[in-house]
Amino acid sequence: MESALYLTDSYVKEFEAAVESVKDDKYIVLNSTYFYPNGGGQPFDTGVISTNGQDYPVVFVGKFEGKISHEVGKGGLQVGDKVFGRIDWDRRYRLMRMHTAAHIIDAILYNEAKALCTGNQLGTDKSRIDFSLDVLDRDKIQQYIDMANEWVQKAIDVKIYFLPREEALKIPGVVKLAAVMPPEVKELRIVEIPGIDLQADGGTQVKNTSEIDKISLVSVENKGKNNRRMYYTVD
Repeated sequence: MESALYLTDSYVKEFEAAVESVKDDKYIVLNSTYFYPNGGGQPFDTGVISTNGQDYPVVFVGKFEGKISHEVGKGGLQVGDKVFGRIDWDRRYRLMRMHTAAHIIDAILYNEAKALCTGNQLGTDKSRIDFSLDVLDRDKIQQYIDMANEWVQKAIDVKIYFLPREEALKIPGVVKLAAVMPPEVKELRIVEIPGIDLQADGGTQVKNTSEIDKISLVSVENKGKNNRRMYYTVD
């Protein structure tokens, strides 16, 4: 999506744009945006859209029919308005740290236990990873978190780049995610943490693993046969 500028730079906190469409006086589509829409286990960004001295709180951001829609807390924005967007950076940045941490944890679970991630949900207080594993051993999970922190401390630069769909699908480990994307998606965004993880991903990430600081295990749960759940946070 050309209008989804967060795909190329997750660190922009403020930006200028124009209102492209307005629905029901509260659903706003901009010609370009850095607000992340809800999806892929990552929550939407919050913040403010401003114009002519008025602030319009952004209370939800979603993707509908290929467009990113910003739900604002009050009416008044009009098509053609020149606006200034400001993201709640503290919230966004914490979710970025959580997201990159999730990639490292997922890779450790797979490399060490052949456990596949079956679901995830990022949060600001704690985040969740569901994974397939026969036996749930909290001590072993803690060992995996310790291993993840070793990768964090290596201060690895996170690479983000785009590849044609057919080329991306040839990469081992990317297929399980990329294959579920609609056929019309001709180019895939790749997130690579050299030495540990590489996958197709549309979310926001930190530039270097050291920014995560430290991953802490909060709890583990048994969710049924071959279905485990882990909660973690970043300190």
